[in-house]
Amino acid sequence: MRDSIFHFERRPNLSIQGQIREMLVAAILERQLPPGAPLPSSRRMAKTLGVSRNTVVLAYQSLVDDGFLQSRERSGFYVNPEILKGRAAEPPAKAPPAPDRRSPAALDWARRMRVVPTGQTNIEKPTDWPAYPYPFIYGQVDQSLFPIAQWRECSRQALGRRGMDAWTGDAVAADDPLLIEQIRTRLLPRRGIMARADEILVTMGAQNALYILAALLAPPDTRIAIEDPGYPDVRNIFRLKTTNILPVPVDAQGLPVDARLPAADLVFVTPSHQSPTTVTLPKDRRRALLERAGRDDFLIIEDDYEWETNYVAEPTPALKSMDTDGRVIYVGSLSKTLFPGLRLGYLVAPAPLIAEARALRRLMLRHAPNNNQRTAALFLSLGHHDSLVHRLNKAYRERWQAMGEALETHLPGWSRAPAFGGTSYWVTGPGRLDACQLAERALDDGVIIEPGQVMFAEPADGGPAPKNHFRLGFSSIATERIEPGVALLAQTIKRES
Repeated sequence: MRDSIFHFERRPNLSIQGQIREMLVAAILERQLPPGAPLPSSRRMAKTLGVSRNTVVLAYQSLVDDGFLQSRERSGFYVNPEILKGRAAEPPAKAPPAPDRRSPAALDWARRMRVVPTGQTNIEKPTDWPAYPYPFIYGQVDQSLFPIAQWRECSRQALGRRGMDAWTGDAVAADDPLLIEQIRTRLLPRRGIMARADEILVTMGAQNALYILAALLAPPDTRIAIEDPGYPDVRNIFRLKTTNILPVPVDAQGLPVDARLPAADLVFVTPSHQSPTTVTLPKDRRRALLERAGRDDFLIIEDDYEWETNYVAEPTPALKSMDTDGRVIYVGSLSKTLFPGLRLGYLVAPAPLIAEARALRRLMLRHAPNNNQRTAALFLSLGHHDSLVHRLNKAYRERWQAMGEALETHLPGWSRAPAFGGTSYWVTGPGRLDACQLAERALDDGVIIEPGQVMFAEPADGGPAPKNHFRLGFSSIATERIEPGVALLAQTIKRES
């Protein structure tokens, strides 16, 4: 057996044992190791790969357990001939054939498209952001703060044989009852919300929840009031359904509830922590918004993002908790405290709306992955989520303070500390500042910022949206890197002025 076929590039996202297994499985399935072929001894393989012998033994044994190898006493390990029975040899990959020049002209996809999402303006972030020393990026997590051992244990329990019925079957339109119960009894009461199980729907993140609501509640003639600046994705979602988007400029207290709030059928609001300016809607405005919703007969979509990261002020109950008419539709998410890749959120609304949302979700994706639902439910029920929130708030408060001090030192007067807490600062520079150009220049120094222009709706006069705002997130950057990063950013601004 030629040892030259045994090699691999070490990757940080897979254990050495897993990489050895992957290498051997590929060699067996591609018949580089034919049926019945002997493998090098564990000692020889370890020397060839530069790893420990125990690691090789464990990899070999796992392949024996799964039927890829056979272990023969006092002889060694051999490729199991049974593993490839009935499986034709896979031909080597070939380049696709050149297109037939005689074929008809390519289809005109632009003519056939009814909506063109690629034409919308979206938030853009470097995909390799962890490689930058100063990632003031929003919506990402600091992996060092996440309790991986506890999550792994919950995942192990969820995927165990005793719980297989909870995750192996097709739940059709149903949600994991344990997760619904945790949302109903553990999360929502902290926001002052009391809800029945039939008033809750699990979604693939808040984004999925917003899309479902747009599909159900926004025919082409719907008038939708949104905050300006605001969450770009919700603006883009609604624009796929209607052209009647009514941007409402926010002020120092969030969404105004006066003559500036136009007549609308739907109002989208982020009252606890306005996105992106971070201000909190005061109680008198909340009451006024609810009173006006009853008087003018409109519905309110409340996106209660980052409510868990209130470590500065007294907790403010959700707008939904003040709703007595069932006009507020509540959108929640686990992305900011667990991790965005989990893609778990939830809708809370009157049962008739949830029933239709459930039926629509069934047509879209049936249900969120059962294994993720059960793992998250266990994580909540065992108290790990509460412990994580406590740990995050302690770390975020330190970073919030460090960010405020750094901005006051290097960019005085450009921002004010979010009274709610959260994980970002909204920064406003002089009118001549172009934050998009600044973001490009800052990358050269390893600093990532988020230009704010994308947060604004296009002005009615057709002019450009304001360019002098940007967002600095601190959820994924260590405290000690905040001040040096802001100092570098200030130097870039001075250099480019």
